Amino acid sequence: MKIYGDSNSGNCLKVKWVSDRLALPYQWVEIDTLKGGSRTAEFLKRNPWGQVPTVELDDGRTLAQSNAIICYLARGSDLTPSDAFAAAKMDEWLFWEQYSHEPYVAVCRFQMVYLGKAASELDPEKVKRGYAALDHLEQHLARHRFLVGETFSLADVALAAYTRLAHEGGFEMVRYPSLKRWIGETEKNLGLSPAR
Repeated sequence: MKIYGDSNSGNCLKVKWVSDRLALPYQWVEIDTLKGGSRTAEFLKRNPWGQVPTVELDDGRTLAQSNAIICYLARGSDLTPSDAFAAAKMDEWLFWEQYSHEPYVAVCRFQMVYLGKAASELDPEKVKRGYAALDHLEQHLARHRFLVGETFSLADVALAAYTRLAHEGGFEMVRYPSLKRWIGETEKNLGLSPAR
């Protein structure tokens, strides 16, 4: 399996983390999206949307969209609940992450880290929505060890990707003790060094 990804992308790292956690063999192919690496004719043959991550399976089939990829890779593993309702709750978090979290938390981080914007230059609506997402996570994790109750799942992997780096997007994480506890546990479960 080949994983075409940008190491600076949380969406790409999700796929790497799941592959590493499940000891799946893969070759990482670095794609520099800031230099147009996902827009080349060769890459567009694998993914016509020109997005990373993209996985090319051993038989040549390709799969895109980070959460679709990790669901495929982790099917039948301990990262996917066996109970149908718990699995649906995991999916609920995966959809929420892409619609209500990543477009705000990750975009603010991208603009500060890669575009050099100051926190004061960020779109106030994106900042507001980012804090709303972090508030929602904090409230949930104050009552639960992980996102799907007491069991570590793909929901935790997906949400950790950008939440653990939210401070790089100007978000004040000191106000989120439960979130910080969960980030530490998730990093430990994935064998990651703590985010700086």
